[in-house]
Amino acid sequence: MNMKANERGFEDSIEAWLLDHGGYAQGSNAAYGPSNPEGYDAALGLWPGVLTAFLRESQPEVWARLEKLHGPASAEAKVVKRVVADLDLRGTLDVLRHGVTDSGIPLRLAFFRPASGLNPEAAARYALNRLTVTRQVHYATKDPTLSIDLVLAVNGLPMATAELKEPLKGQTTEQAIRQYKQDRDPREPLLRWKHRTLVHFAVDTDLAFMTTRLAGTTTRFLPFNRGRGTGAGNPDNSGGYKTAYLWETVWARDRWMDVLQRFLHLEKRVDPKTGKAREEIVFPRFHQLDAVTRLLGHARHHGPGQNYLVQHSAGSGKSNSIAWLAHQLAGLHDAADKPVFTSVIVITDRRVLDKQLQDNIYQFEHAQGVVQKVDADSAQLAAAINAGTKIVITTLQKFSFVMEKVTAKGDRRYAVIVDEAHGSQTGEGAASMKRVLASTLEKAETEDPDDDPEGEIAGEVEKAMAARGRQPNISFFAFTATPKKKTLELFGQPGPDGKPRAFHTYPMRQAIEEGFILDVLKNYTTYKAYYRFTKAITDDPEVDEAKAKRAVARFASLHPHNLAQKVEVMVEHFRQHTRQKIGGKAKAMLVTRSRLHAVRYRQAFADYLAKKGYDDVGVLVAFSGTVVSDGDEFTETGMNGFGEKELPEKFDTEDYHVLIVAEKYQTGFDQPLLHTMFVDRKLKGLKAVQTLSRLNRTAGGKEDTFVLDFENEAEEIKEAFAPYYEVPAIDEPTDPNQLYTLKTGIEAFGYVWKQEVGDFAKVFFKPNEKQRPADQGLLHAALDPAVGRFAAEPDEERQEAFRAGLGQFVRLYGFVSQVMPWTDAELEKFYAYARHLRPKLPQRPGTGGVDLDDEVALTYYRLSKTGEGSIALSVGEEQVLTGPTEVGTGKVRDEDLSPLSTIIQTLNTKFGTDFTEADRLLFDQVATDLSADDGLTEQARTNPIENFRLVFEPAALAALVSRMERNGAISDRLMGDADFRAAAMEGVMREVWMRARRGPDGTPTQKGGPP
Repeated sequence: MNMKANERGFEDSIEAWLLDHGGYAQGSNAAYGPSNPEGYDAALGLWPGVLTAFLRESQPEVWARLEKLHGPASAEAKVVKRVVADLDLRGTLDVLRHGVTDSGIPLRLAFFRPASGLNPEAAARYALNRLTVTRQVHYATKDPTLSIDLVLAVNGLPMATAELKEPLKGQTTEQAIRQYKQDRDPREPLLRWKHRTLVHFAVDTDLAFMTTRLAGTTTRFLPFNRGRGTGAGNPDNSGGYKTAYLWETVWARDRWMDVLQRFLHLEKRVDPKTGKAREEIVFPRFHQLDAVTRLLGHARHHGPGQNYLVQHSAGSGKSNSIAWLAHQLAGLHDAADKPVFTSVIVITDRRVLDKQLQDNIYQFEHAQGVVQKVDADSAQLAAAINAGTKIVITTLQKFSFVMEKVTAKGDRRYAVIVDEAHGSQTGEGAASMKRVLASTLEKAETEDPDDDPEGEIAGEVEKAMAARGRQPNISFFAFTATPKKKTLELFGQPGPDGKPRAFHTYPMRQAIEEGFILDVLKNYTTYKAYYRFTKAITDDPEVDEAKAKRAVARFASLHPHNLAQKVEVMVEHFRQHTRQKIGGKAKAMLVTRSRLHAVRYRQAFADYLAKKGYDDVGVLVAFSGTVVSDGDEFTETGMNGFGEKELPEKFDTEDYHVLIVAEKYQTGFDQPLLHTMFVDRKLKGLKAVQTLSRLNRTAGGKEDTFVLDFENEAEEIKEAFAPYYEVPAIDEPTDPNQLYTLKTGIEAFGYVWKQEVGDFAKVFFKPNEKQRPADQGLLHAALDPAVGRFAAEPDEERQEAFRAGLGQFVRLYGFVSQVMPWTDAELEKFYAYARHLRPKLPQRPGTGGVDLDDEVALTYYRLSKTGEGSIALSVGEEQVLTGPTEVGTGKVRDEDLSPLSTIIQTLNTKFGTDFTEADRLLFDQVATDLSADDGLTEQARTNPIENFRLVFEPAALAALVSRMERNGAISDRLMGDADFRAAAMEGVMREVWMRARRGPDGTPTQKGGPP
């Protein structure tokens, strides 16, 4: 007899495992009544007979009191009525965990597994819980024929439902999700949010999804999968179904009861705009449940003295993971029933984590005072640690003091959870003090753009650990999305190759593919043609000339013409492209290289908006301290018109659209409406990842992001993201004419006909006021013939070549259309057709995964003379984090002087110019002007050339600009080529410095030339 693969067989397998191995009993799907006391009551949404049988068996003394109170014949009905009333009032979670009280008599609705074996009675009561799995439950009061495939219940109370599908019969999780959205009425008692079933699963043999709230067509299902490699999905299972982990692990009796007791919680979120509170039931995603469970298991077995690195991407829900871990570590016991840790110390700058932990723990165990936030001083922290407070929450800045206290208490054991990825949201840590105190234009401009207060604070953790070594009474649990090499070395555990590895990972790729964050590199534009004037020069801090070039380029970047040019592009891009996104709510951020740049940009935005008469782009600026520009002092508060702490809330309103930042809000800033980022500063390594990741938050209607980068090469951004994804692949700067080549190739297959493209476009681009309900059907009518021709193709390789070409065209047009200097109506029609044809093409067997390319929307921004590049992250070989390989090898360069008379020769040789010796006059005049400045001359006499460089360059460029009109050719080259300008300035600087050190007869008065 042949095995038949169908949905019923899938149900049989799950039920059989739960009955034979999972600790479940078979539930009855027949109606509750005298003839079936353990049946289901659709009106009540539970199994009354199972509930009362559990109460009688687990609490006989209590039940006897209830029978005496209500009478033996009425006790069951009245107790059930009381339980239902509390379910309707308080909700299933609260009733399950904390029971009900009937006329002063307390009843427990479930007994959870005790943390230790010290209480045999508690263990015995836990064994009395009745877990049931019931198939084909006829849940609907309005239509008794409707049924749900599986319902999991605890003591008669429904905990989870599941709709099961068999892909071999053409049914997948997509159909199960559609069933929940369209055919399952959330008002039915069984499906009522919060008051009955807590979670709903859509499951097939390959994938699983879940939701905690059914809300019709707006229901959002989340992936509940293990991950396939480093992406979405599930790995192959040689022992059976890919989704077997769901019933064999998650639903198994002990794990399931732990989830109900220690993970599920009710979260209250207050909308800052409306003040209205919204509750959500939080069910752990698989990677959260897996990480916390594995960490607890390892800590229980190995005890304190261990280090754990949890590398979870942005969008992984680290706040909840940390909260669950902290709560359960506080009550963790080892095999000998001894507490593993005396206290749990959470090091974080997440301002809401303490309240979140307190609220969650109260839900779990109705206990108060378990969590103490230390926000006053070291004395408060010391008191909390010495008192043995179960969970202490403090900041990264107090970490060193924490280490002193916990290492001094060798008889106590500590779990230290380090949330090092969220230091100093606004960048105002100790390392940023010099920027706050900077009060001059020069200081504001020359501040170190690579200062990273967040990284420095996190580094304090690493330095303290490295100095003291591993402590036998302390275990560290470090959470980060972007570990550095030293982070792996300190917190990682040896892998198979002996190298340190993260204990648990949830990669960026998986988070993107599962839809929890967006791919910020999907639409990435680098500008080269218009902005070559301010293109940053790769700096080498060990080379003096490079420092000079960087300094000159930095000053040149503040030229009013340059700022105005960029502002025009940004404002027009925002108005024509960005503002249409996210239902018209999209916002943008401009990342600048210094506080002075932020001030000047804010002024340039105001000038341009006034000039154009635009009143629909609200601009804010964020920077620390006071900046002096052109003799005037500027502060963030003064420029915005309100206090610094108000900025996040103000930016969230409809009045503001663009936020200009200098360091602040580049890390830890969570604004889901950010869609576009303008980048006008060099971004390297981790800083690039953290800054660009401000865009990756999801929001309703947010389908993509966009980056316009004036400073960085695509290769640099690729290298920065590679270690935290897998192997990034980059599309080289693209020629828009390649679209015609791709279009021709697509048409050559013969599947797409021009007439059908035209028919589609007539409907698709019809004005809103002329659209009719029947138009959507006409769109499908125009697409279906091509789908049919494609499906009839016998050559699979030809099919896949067409599919690949179509995808390439869609991706390329989605990018190029935003920057190409011309419009082509026929090309845009073809793009609209191709984008909608692609998802209708039948998939070849074995394909799947999330295809984000299909969500690229049409855009209307046009700009001529651009260079463009796109970055795409893809699967490949493992990337390696590196650190310094040499220490103390830097050497001072011993360079010959570059006298003024050789400048022209040098420039001609290096840059291929044809200037003559006559052009030397311009540089000679500039040098003479500067040498006549007594203050500058004194600076040259008393300072080495590197110090002199800091005051020379602003004065030199000003002098050069004042004489530019006298020599047009060389002036154009100076202002248009940063490398050329830097070399010229180097020669002039050396000449002025040497002149200041010569006597009246021209002989040097001081020894030594420029280094």
